[in-house]
Amino acid sequence: MDANERRIVAFTASSHGLVHTYELSIPILLTVWIAEFSTTAATLGALVTVGYGLFGVGALPGGVVVDRFGSKPVILACLLGMGGAFLLVGAAPSLPVLALALAVWGVTASVYHPAGLTLLSKAVERRGTALGYHGIGGNLGIALGPLAAVLLLLAFDWRVVAALLTVPAFLVAAYGFTVDVDAALASADAAPGNAALDGDSERASDEDAAAVAADGNGDASLGSSLAGFVGDTRSLLTLGFALVLVFVTFSGLYYRTFLTFLPDLLGDALGGFADLGIVDPSGALGEEFDPARYLYVAILMVGVPGQYLGGRIADRIPPERGLVYLMSILATLALAFVPATGQVWSFLLVSGLLGVALFTVQPLSQATVATYSPPGTRGLSFGYTYLAIFGVGSLGAGLAGFVLTVAGTRELFFVIAGIAVCGALAAGSVHRFGESRE
Repeated sequence: MDANERRIVAFTASSHGLVHTYELSIPILLTVWIAEFSTTAATLGALVTVGYGLFGVGALPGGVVVDRFGSKPVILACLLGMGGAFLLVGAAPSLPVLALALAVWGVTASVYHPAGLTLLSKAVERRGTALGYHGIGGNLGIALGPLAAVLLLLAFDWRVVAALLTVPAFLVAAYGFTVDVDAALASADAAPGNAALDGDSERASDEDAAAVAADGNGDASLGSSLAGFVGDTRSLLTLGFALVLVFVTFSGLYYRTFLTFLPDLLGDALGGFADLGIVDPSGALGEEFDPARYLYVAILMVGVPGQYLGGRIADRIPPERGLVYLMSILATLALAFVPATGQVWSFLLVSGLLGVALFTVQPLSQATVATYSPPGTRGLSFGYTYLAIFGVGSLGAGLAGFVLTVAGTRELFFVIAGIAVCGALAAGSVHRFGESRE
C-alpha cells in the first residue's frame, strides 16, 4: 500500500473501532442509568433496543446514501453524529431525551459499515489486507471500548464519561478531513488490469465511472430516487450476490448466537475463580473478580490476529473458498467446545481458536461481497449485507436463549455447528455458481 492508501486504512479502521466502542459502552452505562433515572431495566432495554435496531436497519439506506454522496462525507457525518449523540447522552435530563440521543447514535452509526467498506473495496489495491486491518480496528473497539468506559466510571461521573468518549470521534473526524480519497480512487481506477487501462477497452465502463464519481464528488445519481434504488437492487441481486446474502445471514447468526450468552457460558465452564486459584475468594478482590469477563475480553482480543489472517488469506485465494474452510473449522470447534470444558487447558485452547476463527471470517466475507457486487452499487451491496448480518443475525440472540432454556449448553453448540455447516454450504454455492462482478 502507498502512503495515501495507508491513510485511508487508518481513517476507516479508527472509525470502525469507534462505532463498536460506542455500541458496547452503552450496556456499561445502563447500570448507571437505572438508578439515575429511577426506572426499570425493561424500560431502558426498550430504549436501547430502538438505538440498536436503527443501527442495523439503517445500513440499507446508508448504502444508498454512500452510492449517492460518496464514502468520505458519510463517514465524517457518522463520526460527528456519534460524537454529538454521546454529548446529548451526557446532557440528557430525562428518559425521552436519552431515548432521542440513543436513536441519533443508532442512525448515524448505521451508515458506517457501507461507507467504510465501500471505500476500502474501491480505493485500496490490496483489498484483503486492508479489510484485515479494518477488522482489527473493530476488534480493538469491541474489546477495549467497554473496558475504557468501566475504568473511566471509576474516576468520573457518568455524564463526564459520556462526554470524554466523544473526544476520539472528533479527533478521527479531523484526521479524516486530511485524507485524500479522490487521489486514491483515481490511482485505483488507473491501476494495471483495471478497466481504465485494459487493452481490450478504450475506457472504463460507465459503472466504474459512476462509482468513482460517487466517491469523488457526489455527482452520481445512483440511489437518488425510488426508481434508482429499485434499478440498482435489480442490477445487484444476481444469483452470485443472492448466495452471498445467504452466507452472510448464516455468518451473522453464528456470530450473535455464539457471543450473546458467551460470558455466562464461560462462567459456567470455568466453575468460578476458586477452581483456578487466581485469587483468594475470601479476599477483597474475590468479590469482584470474575475470570469469565476477562476470558471474554481475551476471546475478543484474539480476534485481532484473526482479522489480519483473514485479510492475508483473501489476498491469496478466492475469498469464498476460504469461507468454506473457515465455516467448516467453526463447525468443528463448536462441536468440540463442550467436551473441551473437561480440562482448563483444552477449554482455553478451543475458546481461543474459536475467537481467532470467528473473526478471520469477517475480512473474507467482506471481500466476497465486493467481488460479487458492481463498483457502482458497492455501498448498496454492503447495506444489504449488514442488514442481513445485524438485522436477521440478531435473531441469533433469541435462538440462543430459547435453546438454553428448553435444552442446554451442549444442544446450543450443536445448533451453532449446524449454522456453520449451512454457512459453509452457502459459501461453496457462491464459489460454484456465482460470477464475479469485477
